Amino acid sequence: MEISRRLLGKMAAALAGATMLLPAAAGAQDKPAPFDNPGDVEIALVRYLSTGDFFQAYLSGVEKQAEALGVNLRVLDSRQDAALQADMVDQAIALGVDGIIIQHGLTESMKEAAQRAVDAGIKVVAFDVNVENDAIPQIEQSDRDLARLALEQAIADNGEEWKAGYVYVAGIAPLDRRDETWRAFKEKYSGIEEVAQFGTLDNPIANSVANQARSVVTANPDIQVMFAPYDEFAKGVKIAVDEAGLSDSIKIYSADVSTADISAMREPGSAWVATAATNPAVVGEVSVRALAMLLAGEEPGKSVIVPPTLITQQALNEGDIKNMDDLSAKMPQFAHADVAVPDWMPLPERD
Repeated sequence: MEISRRLLGKMAAALAGATMLLPAAAGAQDKPAPFDNPGDVEIALVRYLSTGDFFQAYLSGVEKQAEALGVNLRVLDSRQDAALQADMVDQAIALGVDGIIIQHGLTESMKEAAQRAVDAGIKVVAFDVNVENDAIPQIEQSDRDLARLALEQAIADNGEEWKAGYVYVAGIAPLDRRDETWRAFKEKYSGIEEVAQFGTLDNPIANSVANQARSVVTANPDIQVMFAPYDEFAKGVKIAVDEAGLSDSIKIYSADVSTADISAMREPGSAWVATAATNPAVVGEVSVRALAMLLAGEEPGKSVIVPPTLITQQALNEGDIKNMDDLSAKMPQFAHADVAVPDWMPLPERD
């Protein structure tokens, strides 16, 4: 019988750690394998997008939940290089990890790479990238609801007729899902006129979008609403709107949130009036928990959805919310998602 390097590595680790693990065995009996010996478990996070507050918070959630489980975590960051991200999945396979979280990416580059991991017997979950694989649960922020909440607020604030600028980059799963909602709203409300569409994911994203938005607001000074359904997009739009002196006439609606976003929304006279968001750290935790369930032989579901919260400038000001900790404290629904939490699952300690 051929013994793979992966199996040999696991056998060696098990033998080397046998003596140290014995005293802890009794305390681990209530956890399913392989989490009765979590130090032997290794998972990888393979990232496509990492620039911006959202992705730093997401990574923090992944790290905290991995620590709570006691597993080893490897982070592989492709920095928006699609080919490199696929190579990094192959690296994770070669390293013999037990599970992989694929975070964002392009379907065309990740579909085959994800299948190779499944074929190697590795459990995989995907966050905000459609790898078109029934064996791989999709972790979602309920992107359609994110867009819906923001756009419903735009209707409430501005009525059913307005000229809009729209920031969008096709081919990114969460943005494509948000775009579906945007198109549905334009059909439902015929008075919404999209006069400009633009967008880029070039780093630094906010500054790159700002460069585009400057031209857009100069050419279309009658824009009343900017729908920028990703906070780095919204930051860029706000830069351009502020520079053009249009903060009183343009309102920005977005998705996602961070401490920096809260500060920007609370600036006196800020054009950024609402966003819809999940807590990115919580989404990171849920990603790890869903993968852990797969490793334990449990089924987290094909779609693991974290529900979003509407966050308005008015609510931030009235609650004197200055940062993400304040937001979690004053909006409890934002602080935790009761998603992918079997009875045996240890959760991170709350600060």
